[in-house]
Amino acid sequence: MSAAGLEPLLFSPVLLPKVWGGRRLTQLDKAVPSDERIGESWELADLAATSAAGAGGQAVRTLIADGPLAGRTLREAIESHGETIMGTAERSKAALAGGFPLLFKFLDASQNLSVQVHPSPGHASRTPGAHLKTESWYILAADPGALLYIGMKPGIARTAFALAARNNDPRIIDMLRDVPAVPGDCHTLPSGTIHALGAGVLVAEVQTASDTTYRIHDWGRRGRELHIAEALRCCRFEDDPVEARIGPDGPPTVARLGKSEARARIAATDRYFIDEVRPSDARPQPLTDEPAPVVVMVLDGAGSLNARPVSRGQTFLVPAASSRSTTLSAVRALVVTLRG
Repeated sequence: MSAAGLEPLLFSPVLLPKVWGGRRLTQLDKAVPSDERIGESWELADLAATSAAGAGGQAVRTLIADGPLAGRTLREAIESHGETIMGTAERSKAALAGGFPLLFKFLDASQNLSVQVHPSPGHASRTPGAHLKTESWYILAADPGALLYIGMKPGIARTAFALAARNNDPRIIDMLRDVPAVPGDCHTLPSGTIHALGAGVLVAEVQTASDTTYRIHDWGRRGRELHIAEALRCCRFEDDPVEARIGPDGPPTVARLGKSEARARIAATDRYFIDEVRPSDARPQPLTDEPAPVVVMVLDGAGSLNARPVSRGQTFLVPAASSRSTTLSAVRALVVTLRG
């Protein structure tokens, strides 16, 4: 790979209309059409197929925006320069061989998202085409009183929840744990956690490369498929056996960068770490000390990756071969390091 090819790779986002979307992604300098409700900006994606309930079933592979690899998909770049880009990071099992193992998005939840769950480890192991989807939400902005729904309230039994779900009972929402949406918080949800983004939040999302989603409640909307049987097989309940209730990835977590900190780890899973970085002085910060690919989601400001200008709303992949020698300056960003 040429020296130029080792530079950070900028991607062209894929904007997806959603019934719950809006126009808030313009705050991240996304070109939202005036006549569409855009819910998701897929910043860096390498999925050979998606679910009909998610991105419509088609492949979604983002294109490299500029430089010597401009116009190529991430998949094509990995096929040509796999070790240089990936290092020892494991490739995705949820897409065709060679796939990038993570998916990066910005989401504008102008309305409530469906109550949903992604496959539990047990369900994924038994079901062809179902893939784990652990995700982290970083709250960028939230309307006053906006909520997140994460997991069950204490004491909710599987039988009671299943009855409410099968009857499309709106009181199902009262069975979920609601959490205030606070800008700066990062919530990590292991696959198998029932959840929903509430109305009025803007988030950056990091997740394992899967689009397998089972909807269990959709706030009275008509015409969108529900997957109640599949969702109930994946949800975790207090009355489940311990190994099923907790799962191998542990419970959901929340973390944030301290007021006096310039950098802190706000999420850690078996596939990725997330550090939040904020500018504290004029000195550039090293991205990582790991020989791994790193993805940078720029949240605010204008600065640089090495000598390359970067700005709000952009997402870059720094190849493993150059990640330890790359520095970031003058922006607030999520720095996501892939694990081997």
